[in-house]
Parts: sequence; structure tokens; C-alpha cells
Amino acid sequence: MTERFDLVIRNARVATASDVFDADIGVKGGRIAGLGLSLAAGDRELDARGRVVTPGGVDAHCHLDQPMAPPVRMADDFDSGTRAAACGGTTTVIPFAAQEKGQSLRAAVADYHRRADGKAHVDYAFHLIVSDPSPTVLEEELPTLIAEGYTSFKVYMTYDDLKLDDGQILDVLSVARQQGAMAMIHAENADAIEWLTRRLEAAGRTAPRFHAHARPMLVEREATHRAISLAELVDVPILIVHVSGKEAVEQIRWARSHGLRVYAETCPQYLFLTAEDLGLDDSYKGARCVCSPPPRDASNQRVIWDGLNDGLFTIFSSDHAPFRYEGDDGKKPAGQEVPFRHIPNGIPGIETRLALLYSEGVLGGRITLEKFVELVATNPAKAYGLHPRKGSIAIGADADLVVWDEGERVLRNQDLHHNVDYTPYEGRVLRAWPGITLVGGEVVWDGQFHPRAGQGRFLVCGKPTLGPAGART
Repeated sequence: MTERFDLVIRNARVATASDVFDADIGVKGGRIAGLGLSLAAGDRELDARGRVVTPGGVDAHCHLDQPMAPPVRMADDFDSGTRAAACGGTTTVIPFAAQEKGQSLRAAVADYHRRADGKAHVDYAFHLIVSDPSPTVLEEELPTLIAEGYTSFKVYMTYDDLKLDDGQILDVLSVARQQGAMAMIHAENADAIEWLTRRLEAAGRTAPRFHAHARPMLVEREATHRAISLAELVDVPILIVHVSGKEAVEQIRWARSHGLRVYAETCPQYLFLTAEDLGLDDSYKGARCVCSPPPRDASNQRVIWDGLNDGLFTIFSSDHAPFRYEGDDGKKPAGQEVPFRHIPNGIPGIETRLALLYSEGVLGGRITLEKFVELVATNPAKAYGLHPRKGSIAIGADADLVVWDEGERVLRNQDLHHNVDYTPYEGRVLRAWPGITLVGGEVVWDGQFHPRAGQGRFLVCGKPTLGPAGART
């Protein structure tokens, strides 16, 4: 006698990174146990006729409850942040355990576990942020943590409290090469930004819109070129995060043409926002869209769309960095409108990432459904050692799934589930939204949120399994 499934999703239009096909999906014990036509009965059944079913999203670049210098505080912790993720179709998140200068990297990881324990509604892993690569970190802590399943880390070329110099970056990249880890790099030239910022301040140009003037594309271009060169010297793959426009894209294309293993990530703000969203005058409202690199212009949006379509970009992440606009702990530190230098960098996006790309990418005819799945689920899972458990619809994979509803809806912050008091995409007309989100075969979103606080599991990551940069595997 055939064992019954716990759940069968009937008549699904299944979309993976390589194929789109019609099938039933059978779930047993939280995993996909059957995939075919006319599967045996399930204890529960869900009819997805006429609807696309994709793997749950893997948001491989988001910030939740990351320690900040007072009075600033991130608006989303692991409760509200993973609640918003689930309602937006994301079933795995990978935020950052950030080392403070002078702090043990191991201590940063322990602190981040304390912040996450008992709160997460979806599964999660941690990237590391290395800000103080001391001999102990390089020779002991980082190799040991990589072996324990923290197989990716980020280094910064900007921000005074995080940036590394070139020699330090080489040291960290060397560990990545020895241990088979994935190194992520925030590529902006800190000295050029500081020089421009001082000149703008001297001229009284401190409104939010001048944030973009202090971070022109050339500071991203130069740092991207330098990051590529440092990786070439060490002979190690790297991933350039949140690429914003043409000049950095050209550096990555050059590297790829020379056979270098350079992967790239971009984010919704570089498709749906422009520098004008930081303000056309000295109004402070533009602070809501201050992020780094800043949004560019419409011509650069087209470059990013082209890169998503042709394989230049490996991953599409939210870079969710949630700060409230009103109050005294977010975009207005201590309740004050401050010069752009002091505005907390980042915008919310963990809940809107998938719907924006599905609406304007897939339904807008810019990318295929398979490319969508590759960018938002499969490749992030591969890059950070979670595939095929995550990011796939296959026998044995976790039953993390999204059943899509197509149809117009207006994006309004009041309908979202994060703890931020705005969305930069307010009023945008979307063409689709996740109708049902399942984590391990359990419905967490079906138009209403069904909490699973504490049921989200910490994931031990393996080594990256991405193929050659720019190639589909």
C-alpha cells in the first residue's frame, strides 16, 4: 500500500531554474517526497491549478537586528524580519553576524545566535562580517568557523568602522582560498567618498540628495576593479555585492572575459529607484532612500536589467537594512534631521523583493521564469552551500514553496509585515504577489500570516557549488 503524503499540491505549474512543467508535488516529513502526475492522496490537498509554484526565495543578503551605535537601531529583529520574509515568499534568510573592531569573531557569532534564538519564522544561516582580521581571527577563528558551517563572509572597502585596507583584504581572501569559503565584497572607495563628502559639507550641501553626489559611480568602479585585482592575485572567487550600474558592470564583464571567477549581486533599489528618489531639493524625505551604493538613473536601470537577463548577475538579494523614518532611532538619529553623512544607510525590501522582480521581470517580459528562480532561490542556495536542500523543487529538498497569485495590486506599506514605517516602493502597481508560502510543508502565509516563531532552523552551510561565473549549472 502506498504511503500517504502529508500534503499534495495538485496541478502545479512548477518552475525551477532549468524547467517549467506541470506536476503534483507530494510532501512528507517537511520534504518533497513525490513529483509527478496524479500522485497518491495526501492528508491535506491544495489545488494550484492555473498557478505557478516556485521554490521559496533565499534572501542571501539582508540585515536583521545587527548591532548599531546608539541611538540608531535596526527596526527588524528575527521575529519581524522573518515574518515579513515569509509573507513575501522568502523561506530562507542569510543575515550577517558582524564583528566589531576589537571583538572576537566567535563572540559576534554567539551574540547573533542569541538574537535569533526562538524568534525566526523561517530557516536561516549566517554570513560573517570580518572587520578586524587579527592574527587570531585569520589563523584560528575564521578557519574554524568556516569548518563549522559559516562558509561565507563579507568585507568592506568603505565605512570607517568596517573597512579593511588592501593588505587586510588580501589576508582574508587568502583564508577564503585555503578554506573554500565564499568572499563577498562591498566595493566603494572610502578615501574618495570621504574627500567628496568634506567638499560637499564645506559648501553646505548636506541634504540627503547629496549622498549620491558623494558616491558617484567611479568610486564603485575603482573599488570593483581593485577588488577583482586583489582576488586575481590570491586566485580566489569573489562576489561583488549590490552592484548599482554600468561602470561596475563593465569591470565585472572585463573580469569574466579574462576567465576570472567574479560573481555579482544586485538588488531591487537599482531597478526601481533612481537618484531622484533621494530628493530633487533639500527636503529630508529623501533620507528614506539613502543606501550605498546609491540608486543611479534610468539608463543604469536598463544596464542592470540586461545583466539580470544575460547572466552577468548571479544573485538578486534585498539588502534589507531596516530603519524607521520617524522616531529617534532610525533615519533621524535622536529625532534630528542630520547631514547625509550621518543618515543610517539602508532601505527595507525583504518582503517586496520577489514580487517586484516577478512583476516587472517575468510578467514584464524582461527575464524568463527560470531565470527568476535561478536569481532569487537556486543560485543563492548554491553560492552559500545550501543547495539542493534549498532553492530547488526536487525529491529530498525541503518543501519550501511559493504558490503565486497573478493580478494587479497596489503596494502599500500598511499591508506589509516588517517593522518599518515606510516602503520606498509605495504606490507601485504590482502584477503578482505570493498567494501561499510554505516552509517545510507548513503554510505560513495565505493572505494571513501564520506564526512559527522559534520553528525556523539554523542552517549549517556547506561549500559553494556555483559553476563558472556567468554560467548556468
